[in-house]
Amino acid sequence: MIVLRDVELRRGVRTLLSGVNVTINPGEKIGLVGRNGAGKSTLFALLNGQLQEEKGEVEFPAHWRLSQVEQHMPESEASASEFVLASDIRLAQAQEQLRAAELCDDGMAIAESYMALSDAGAHDAMSRAQSLILGLGFKTQDLDKPVNSFSGGWRMRLQLARALMCPSDLMLLDEPTNHLDLDALVWLESWLQRYPGTLIMISHDREFLDAVTRITLHIENGQITRYGANYSGFETLRAQELVLQQAAFAKQQDKISHLQHFIDRFKAKASKAKQAQSRVKALERMEKIAPMMSQADFTFAFKDPLHLPNPMVAIQGGDFGYKIDGQASKILDQVSRSVLSGQRIGILGANGQGKSTFVKTLAQAIPLLSGEITQGKGLSIGYFAQQELDVLELQQSPLEHMIELAKKGPVQGREQEIRNFLGTFKFADQMVNQAVGTLSGGEKARLVLAMIVWQRPNLLLLDEPTNHLDLMTREALGMAINDFEGTVLLVSHDRALLRSVCEEFWLVSRSGITDFKGDMDEYQKYLLEESKKLREVQLHATPSSPTTPLVNMKGMSRQEKKLESQKKSSHQLQHQALKKELLAIESNIKLQEAQKHALLEKMAQASNSPSSTSASSGQKNSALELATSGKALKQVEKSLTQMEEQWLEISQTLEGLMASSNN
Repeated sequence: MIVLRDVELRRGVRTLLSGVNVTINPGEKIGLVGRNGAGKSTLFALLNGQLQEEKGEVEFPAHWRLSQVEQHMPESEASASEFVLASDIRLAQAQEQLRAAELCDDGMAIAESYMALSDAGAHDAMSRAQSLILGLGFKTQDLDKPVNSFSGGWRMRLQLARALMCPSDLMLLDEPTNHLDLDALVWLESWLQRYPGTLIMISHDREFLDAVTRITLHIENGQITRYGANYSGFETLRAQELVLQQAAFAKQQDKISHLQHFIDRFKAKASKAKQAQSRVKALERMEKIAPMMSQADFTFAFKDPLHLPNPMVAIQGGDFGYKIDGQASKILDQVSRSVLSGQRIGILGANGQGKSTFVKTLAQAIPLLSGEITQGKGLSIGYFAQQELDVLELQQSPLEHMIELAKKGPVQGREQEIRNFLGTFKFADQMVNQAVGTLSGGEKARLVLAMIVWQRPNLLLLDEPTNHLDLMTREALGMAINDFEGTVLLVSHDRALLRSVCEEFWLVSRSGITDFKGDMDEYQKYLLEESKKLREVQLHATPSSPTTPLVNMKGMSRQEKKLESQKKSSHQLQHQALKKELLAIESNIKLQEAQKHALLEKMAQASNSPSSTSASSGQKNSALELATSGKALKQVEKSLTQMEEQWLEISQTLEGLMASSNN
């Protein structure tokens, strides 16, 4: 287990944790929560060895293996599959051990290396790596692409896959859902529920925390408090504690007031001086209860729209997609839909199916390929892009953004009015003049929200608005949307937000847009089933054998027909011979694999034989048996490699023959 005793942690001159005592047991799944800047990442830095405690003691099991997501952007020409597989350190060590043993031609070492490879799961390591990659939203064709060919968000998904692939006893995950769509998030949630080690996770996704964690560690005022519940349970327990603490504080204040009143009244009287002095000492010894410290929650509201057209938007025969070098790349085909006033629509769909493309087109960020979109009179769109940097200038300040917006938009305002407005979004004092490029992700997201609210929209198009938002801001966003008078189209992987805001759901797929008749629980089941089917198809699909087309002999001469028949017959005979040879090789491969399995079993039994000092001759026999079996195993492996190469060569010849037959 991990034990922190009276630990103090600092970042520079600032003390983040002081006098912390907490225990983390093996196999626990823990959510680490607290306000931004409370010390969550600092605790991670302590656990992964990047930071040392200033005071106190940290007890960490020496044999525990640690896994975490590397935060740097990976640069590699290796394929996605190789990149993820390389994170299995145990497998890499076993492979290196085998190479060294084969160079020395040491039968005993070779045998031990094969056992290490077996223990490391070498037989299915690549399929496990590829299963992780596919589960996180990649396609089959991505498996062999170089890492450098992917965008930043997809490379970070590969870093997450490496963390999952690495054998570990402790896993540290800091906002693992940031770059994931809902389908990948649901898959990750299911994977982490099965993870057998100890998991500590920082996340701002309430439902994700509830589904995965069973313990919550809350950091506040330099202290860590442990709660035996998931996030929702923690909130309930925390609220009860605050109520009790406030009641105890009020009761103690009454007692202090009574004691102080007695002291003030009788301290000058000789007859009561002794009693007054005893009360002074009692007051000094009293352990003061702190008042309930509840930091002001962040709230905001959308102003009433100036107009409410109905319908807001009408789409007729719309083709959605992109134009690349003048060529249209269609994603959604022949969409005909109307968006009505007051609707609350959640846009669902698997990764890459066109959710963002649909929203971007409605926001006029990209053009419609064909068809028609009719906007209602007085339509005013508030668009939150998935990458909020798309609408922000890094060199400009929040104040400059808002002043420029006020000049261009329908809603005007003086500078002081704009400053006051930004203050409601937690941009106070000098922050209003700070360059946007220096702001955190959460601060940038709040600025985009402020810009949307200022414009008084009647149609909100929100594409993953909760990226970088903490739980407090997410809840404020949900409350503001529920009070909004206009229409909302929401794309999000935050299921709590989708549940609280949306009254209906549209499912986006390659076939278009359809109504999803169900709630978020049913959609989650749908995603898991679809993801499982897709991975099975992608991992196990084999190309179907091409069939030889019928030759149209009409119009051929007699001699030509004869030659064609002879050619066809020759191809058939050659095809049958190659197929027969393939079957024979496959049969031999099975025999060799059975022999390999038997040798591994024999070696395992020999290595597990009793090792008492009185059985030295038995030990020698076991060692000899291991060495002999190791050399035999090496020969079997060599034979298997030759057979597999022969099988591949014949398969390629057969494919070439079939291709020539088709021509």
